[in-house]
Amino acid sequence: MKFSDFDSKAWETDGHYYDTCIIPYSGLKGTESPPETVALLERQRDFLELAEQPYKGRVVTYPAVQYAGPGMIALMNDLCRKVKSSGFQYAIVMSANEGLPAEELVESDLLLCLPEIAADTRTSVSAYVRGGIQTLWQNGK
Repeated sequence: MKFSDFDSKAWETDGHYYDTCIIPYSGLKGTESPPETVALLERQRDFLELAEQPYKGRVVTYPAVQYAGPGMIALMNDLCRKVKSSGFQYAIVMSANEGLPAEELVESDLLLCLPEIAADTRTSVSAYVRGGIQTLWQNGK
């Protein structure tokens, strides 16, 4: 579910079921034309659906970090740390448009970047996403 699908009463009632926060990273540079921006954001939306749809009662998607820039890794680490300190057990970063260095994104419990996943032709993207999330939940990281 998206963060905006909750009101305070729904969160009070059902919030304990949602242990996983997805933080989308769009990776926009600011130099894209409007049609290019639309295409990138649509790709991000479609990629997020691979995690949102099958795990609707367990994951919450937060607002996206839209733009790339200096300090991005520190910002993403800080966001992951904060959502976990606010009650989520897991923080997943998903990016359909730009890879991120997993070794530097230490606060994320799972990093899913479409460019790297798509380069691996042995597994479908949707199977890779589902497998990564299920492994995270089974192993606790």
